[in-house]
Amino acid sequence: MKRGIPDRWLDYKAVGKRLHGTRFIAFKVPLKQSLIHQLPCSDAFGPWELLDALNKENQELGLIIDLTFTTRYYKLEDVPDSLLFVKIFTAGHEVPSDDTILSFKRAVRRFLRDNAENDKLIGVHCTHGLNRTGYLICRYLIDVDGMDPKEAVELFNSSRGHAVERQNYLDDLRCGPKRSNEGMEESEQEPMRGLATHRPSYTTSDSNSRDDRRPHFNGSRYHSRSFPPVETNHHPHRHHSHDGLLPTPPLLPPPMGAHFHPYRWTPPHPDSQWKRPSGSEERRSRYAPSEPERRSRYSSSEPERRSRYAPSEPERRSRYAPSEPEGRSSSRLQEDRWRAPPPLPRYSACWTNESNSYDRREEERAGPNMRHHYTHTHRVKTYNDY
Repeated sequence: MKRGIPDRWLDYKAVGKRLHGTRFIAFKVPLKQSLIHQLPCSDAFGPWELLDALNKENQELGLIIDLTFTTRYYKLEDVPDSLLFVKIFTAGHEVPSDDTILSFKRAVRRFLRDNAENDKLIGVHCTHGLNRTGYLICRYLIDVDGMDPKEAVELFNSSRGHAVERQNYLDDLRCGPKRSNEGMEESEQEPMRGLATHRPSYTTSDSNSRDDRRPHFNGSRYHSRSFPPVETNHHPHRHHSHDGLLPTPPLLPPPMGAHFHPYRWTPPHPDSQWKRPSGSEERRSRYAPSEPERRSRYSSSEPERRSRYAPSEPERRSRYAPSEPEGRSSSRLQEDRWRAPPPLPRYSACWTNESNSYDRREEERAGPNMRHHYTHTHRVKTYNDY
């Protein structure tokens, strides 16, 4: 099995011809769409392609009998609703049992009885539509219609386009006993109707091939039905909406000074990822303390930092306490310490244009900035200010 496709499935014709004088037609197993998409368009074969092939021969299919021993190739949801479907699990490589043969005869007899007034065909398939399919069709012709075994095998081989390969099947058909037809008129299982009401979106009936429908790269453009060709002469900052695939306006503005192309990859600038640090960054990285050093410097406890930088109590007292003059008593020292400061100088009530403690020479030394600051912060209000 390759990618889900049955082994040697491509080696056999999709559909044979109607067995002359019968309602039977043999074909290989049709595949569901997920498996068909893995094949070239010329090899695709599903339930809808089966109907197309029979319509070309002016034949109408009414029933599908599935003899495969699995359900992974297609399901009832893939069968058109115009067809009936019967599933008979039949093991391969071995002669089918009498119960399997009887189930096949019952499904055929019921369909012929219900469709006696029309000429709808009975489609039978296994994996390749050859060995199990050929054996059960020939077994029905031999046991029910009384056809000669050799004639039945030759009729099937000529109609299918391939000869039955299993020798044990051929030996049982030619030399084996006939199977009983007792209970053949009884109904064993009700045929099911297909559930597919319309064709899938991608089938071989489309005018364009699957290669044209899928996007592929051709030169510098994508060509497909879903992806229209990209305009090459459009404005670099103007976006066009192709069937809603590209947003209008764009989500991000195009780069300035660059020709925007939605399917073209441009390599990054070689200097955009790696750049030599500037002089300030290099000096900062050179003289900055390392991580262990910085942790050890600032991770000391609060008492340790206080003891390291704070002056001791005797030193603090001697630093900030006023020195005691010689020959002065402690009481006199206390009086001098708590003596009131001298009063501020009194100014006359007359108004003047001169500023308080303003010195022209100091203004000249300070410059224009200091002149403005000094004038506005030390100027005495005059009569004109009011």
